[in-house]
Amino acid sequence: MLARSLQFMLISGFGLSVAGLWWLWRHSPVFALAGLLLGLLVYLKLFAIPFFIARLVNRKDPAPPAPLATWVAAWWAEVVAASRVFLWRQAFAWNDYPDQVGGDSGQKGRRGVVLIHGFVCNRGIWGPWLQRLTQDKRAFAAVNLEPVFGSIDDYAVLVEQAVKSVTAASGLPPLVVGHSMGGLAVRAWLRSGAGNDARVHHVVTIGTPHHGTWLGRSATAPNGKQMAIDSRWLLQLQADEPASRYGNFSCFYSNCDNIVFPASTATLSGADNRLVAGAPHLAMAFNASAMDAAFAKL
Repeated sequence: MLARSLQFMLISGFGLSVAGLWWLWRHSPVFALAGLLLGLLVYLKLFAIPFFIARLVNRKDPAPPAPLATWVAAWWAEVVAASRVFLWRQAFAWNDYPDQVGGDSGQKGRRGVVLIHGFVCNRGIWGPWLQRLTQDKRAFAAVNLEPVFGSIDDYAVLVEQAVKSVTAASGLPPLVVGHSMGGLAVRAWLRSGAGNDARVHHVVTIGTPHHGTWLGRSATAPNGKQMAIDSRWLLQLQADEPASRYGNFSCFYSNCDNIVFPASTATLSGADNRLVAGAPHLAMAFNASAMDAAFAKL
């Protein structure tokens, strides 16, 4: 339902924009070009604003500061990544690589992977991961988190289903990977049942607001509010977790993350925290170094 809804909204919005420009072009090519240029400038500016705020907020963070040129490069990389993810992968290609949990002979005895996306995304963001896993003939499941604007606790049942199916297909506890809010969904699932820690081989989080994000202060949705810095939900989650849990986590974070900042909020004490210098938030989901490190855990 989530994937179809996002697909409908993206296709409809893109279609209306193209139709409007085409109508304007037939009546006034000059105004059509001006409208296209204005739309492009607004698009680029909207991406620039959170980068500007993140750079200011990160000045007091212990993560190594990034020079201005690196921030500019990160901004452009995010513009490209967002266009690719939202206008193609999540709109049209979200199910190009269906879950592989059939329990084929090639999957047995080879560790599988569970992938959990972030806020207002769908499984399409994992395209490069799913392609690689399909070629490797490993069991995997990539969930679509619903309800879109519900509580993060609501996603525990979806994570449970994915872990069960991949474990059954491979015969081994899976590697679990979460991007952004997806990493919090993993922690919510671990809290939801006694013995869940033993059912996971390792947890990899990428740009996850483990301690919240500055942007959460303006959120209105339940899951957005839960991701505010030191929200009541986050503090309770941490209080409910055993001190040893984070030792089984690898947390990738960036000093140029435009969504989760200050940068160190994406780390956990006792985890294997790895800085992906200069990487923006969305593009970090398929960053080559993070992917290679995660696959090395298999």
